[in-house]
Amino acid sequence: MVIQPNGFDHAALSVAVFAPAVGAVVLAALPKAEETLIKGWALAVSLFTVGVCVWILFRFDYHQASSPQLEVNKAWINVINSRYHMFVDGIGLPLFILSAVITTLCIVYSWDHFPEPHNPKAFLMLLLVLETGMLGTFAAEDLILFFVFFELVLLPMYFMIGVWGGERRQYASIKFFLYTLFGSALMILAFLALYYRGGHTFDIPTLAAATSPVRNLSHGTQLLMFGGLFMGFAIKVPMFPFHTWLPDAHTEAPTVGSVILAAVLLKLGTYGFIRIALPVLPYAARQFAPWIAVLATIGIIYGALCCLAQTDLKRLIAFSSVAHMGFVMLGIATLTTYGIDAAIFGMVAHGLITGMLFFVAGSIGERYGTRELKRLGGLLVQAPKLGWILGFCAMASLGLPGLAGFWGEFPAILSTFQPAPGLSRPLFLTCMVIASVGTVLAAAYLLWMFQRTAFGLPKEEFVDAHIHDIHLPEWIAWTPLLVGIVVFGVVPGLIFKITDPAVQGVASAFGSLAK
Repeated sequence: MVIQPNGFDHAALSVAVFAPAVGAVVLAALPKAEETLIKGWALAVSLFTVGVCVWILFRFDYHQASSPQLEVNKAWINVINSRYHMFVDGIGLPLFILSAVITTLCIVYSWDHFPEPHNPKAFLMLLLVLETGMLGTFAAEDLILFFVFFELVLLPMYFMIGVWGGERRQYASIKFFLYTLFGSALMILAFLALYYRGGHTFDIPTLAAATSPVRNLSHGTQLLMFGGLFMGFAIKVPMFPFHTWLPDAHTEAPTVGSVILAAVLLKLGTYGFIRIALPVLPYAARQFAPWIAVLATIGIIYGALCCLAQTDLKRLIAFSSVAHMGFVMLGIATLTTYGIDAAIFGMVAHGLITGMLFFVAGSIGERYGTRELKRLGGLLVQAPKLGWILGFCAMASLGLPGLAGFWGEFPAILSTFQPAPGLSRPLFLTCMVIASVGTVLAAAYLLWMFQRTAFGLPKEEFVDAHIHDIHLPEWIAWTPLLVGIVVFGVVPGLIFKITDPAVQGVASAFGSLAK
């Protein structure tokens, strides 16, 4: 069935992307003393954005998921031929919806969990601006427009960590900013090279077309361009060895900042590989793929081993993100439909599961006044609901079948059995075996974390403390994520059926490349 466009369809994406930014401007005009009004307005704006996303879901033609939909393409910066070009397809839609939902749940959670210094107005303004940057990145189809949204997320997250973070917040925020900015500088150089050598256009579909002049460039030039894109996206993922900013940023960030960072911001890098680097520069992507696979595999093992050495709950979850994003990059490195499908599912699953883990870790830290594993224990005795939710999320994160985490890891590992033509199968088989060991290590560190935190009796210093169980805002914020983990674990086709047609278009270029 072909869905006929109506008047709102072409504006829906723009409304969804910019509604949070407009909401932030209005929020700036509200009196700081009216805290309830400020919270209510931010929540209303985020719910409106989710409502527009629901409209997009209903108007999306799932039988044509490989085609651009709800497209808007207008003149923007004529002097450099940059256009205001946005659309969604099967690749961007799941991540677009995830961004809107996660932001809304973060605002709900913040209702009675605002970090110190207590300034809900500034905090919620940053959160709404952050949402515009995330949504815009997943919809932008012009390199300059993509870069603007990609960089827009930097400042809100920098201030979230630097103002509302932990004791080492200034170090962590500056490290996050400089690392990401360095990668972005190389990425914009690659964008400019693509513009000058690709027919003076920043349009991503045009650059990715088989007739693009980029395909006829020398192999060395393509490799240099891909190298710039690789650095910009790999730091954002982050891949080993560019990951060192992540544990510090997660550990020092407030709970909501950690959730946004894990659930959405890390996906900007992996999405950039799939949307831009692979389809625009397929030859260079095939040359880089073995190195990406090796670095991803190292990241899986390294992240897991680092988890086993952590004493801080949030830092342990942060290093687990390095390992889990390694599985995503391993799937991308196969350059196959199966592997890239698994990578996109892994992004969504990681967003739901690790976002939940950071929510729970933040609530535990708030109740006990510490996240040190050696001081925690007996959570199932003092706050049983919180303890069982932590256990459920740990099982999902280690890849228990029937939960979303399984479909983010198992297909990614399986895809390495048959990489794209021209790639070294023995190398990828070796990566498959080593990555499989990573799943065992994941079970080890997650079960160890759960045992140290939830089992046994409370430590002496907390025996007489009143540790309250889950509050209503926490239930409201967490329930959609918990339901999503189960639903996508039981019916993974809900995502695979959307992504597969669009991913086939990306992967088809690698099957036709000469060996």
